[in-house]
Amino acid sequence: MKRLSSFFKRRASQRGSDSGNAAAAPPAQQPLQQGATQVSQAPAVHEVLKTNAAQGPTLTVALQNQTSSNTVFAYITGQAIDQGNQWVLLQSDAVTPYYPTSPSSIMQPLQADCAIRLGAPGSTIQAQIPHIAGGRIWFSIDQPIQFFLNPGPALVEPSVTNSSDPNAQLNWGFAEFTWNADQLYANISYVDFVGIPIALTLNTVSSGTQHVSGMNPSGLQQVADGLRQQAASDGAGWDQLIVNQAASGQLLRVLSPNQGMVGNPNLFTNYYDGYVDQVFQRYANAPLTIDTQSGSGTVASQVVGGSFNFAGSVFSRPSTRDVFTCNSGPFTTGSNAQTNAIIPRISAAFNRSTLLVTSDFPAPLNLYYQNSITNHYSRIVHAANLDGKGYAFPYDDVQPSGGPDQSGEVHAGDPTLFTVAVGGNNAYVA
Repeated sequence: MKRLSSFFKRRASQRGSDSGNAAAAPPAQQPLQQGATQVSQAPAVHEVLKTNAAQGPTLTVALQNQTSSNTVFAYITGQAIDQGNQWVLLQSDAVTPYYPTSPSSIMQPLQADCAIRLGAPGSTIQAQIPHIAGGRIWFSIDQPIQFFLNPGPALVEPSVTNSSDPNAQLNWGFAEFTWNADQLYANISYVDFVGIPIALTLNTVSSGTQHVSGMNPSGLQQVADGLRQQAASDGAGWDQLIVNQAASGQLLRVLSPNQGMVGNPNLFTNYYDGYVDQVFQRYANAPLTIDTQSGSGTVASQVVGGSFNFAGSVFSRPSTRDVFTCNSGPFTTGSNAQTNAIIPRISAAFNRSTLLVTSDFPAPLNLYYQNSITNHYSRIVHAANLDGKGYAFPYDDVQPSGGPDQSGEVHAGDPTLFTVAVGGNNAYVA
């Protein structure tokens, strides 16, 4: 299951940061020190897992520039597990950790240069990461990302929904990861938006090489074209998820529905209502069965009194916003383990619109997105990925036991080299 706790905490933190960002014009970031970028080839796999006396075990992350730009920046952020989970960023040398201290006021610039310059197309930079939870590997093309600090310290990350964010017109994206004492897991994420193509490769001791291809360089355009076609077909406003650069008018990114509704609360109003009506009518007369794939086993329920009741786990009618965000209304997690196991599976069923074509969940891949009312953003995003993989909504890793995983997550307890490539040409270090 996708590690959602850090995702939702980040979103909540960022919403607070967005309002702080809008309240005061941010100061300029410290000037970046320009210099020659060191380009090196990947070391042999037996050399990439190291121990640094100051920070403990480190893992080599190979950052590859597969774009056509000579000006590509990378950033690595997260919480340092072996340092009390404090915020950590790698500095521009891609090795030295920077632990921010709490500023006295909001929106203060970083006090270290954390922009890792990737060099010319085809270059690879070797970064060394300590154990990190809730990590992200960020990329930007042509201009560096501006990160800020709020008291705490709290790291203020770029926002795709705040037009006053200084990164709003920049071309940037990220992959998510955690590396702890037990394993590394990482994924390419479209939960918020589609932007720069990113691919992942994980080399391991015992399970070979895992690769997630991402999109080719034209993938973003393919997604935008698909959304325009869907908007023309159903008039639901899918094309309003497309974001162009203000100055050039060029395609910049495509927002997910949950992010699109942040800036436009009227977008997709009542979109799922008719489908929800049909679902609740269907299961007023027949049981819906969910394999929780947990200690709760398989549970079943019919709609009684306007709600499902799975042996104490009650689910009322979700709104469109509940479906797209996966974390509000009946999909709000809490202290009940059974409820928390049901939420991803029923939430995924609504996003994939499989609730009218089977009564057993998780549903198989061949049943996804058959209804005209569905998460077309997710459908189109998967179609644009070279291998069909990548998180397009928060529970996009839900699958039948043994079924194919569309999430695009790589994971292993014995990683030897983790390669993250930006640009979409899909050359990677084997």
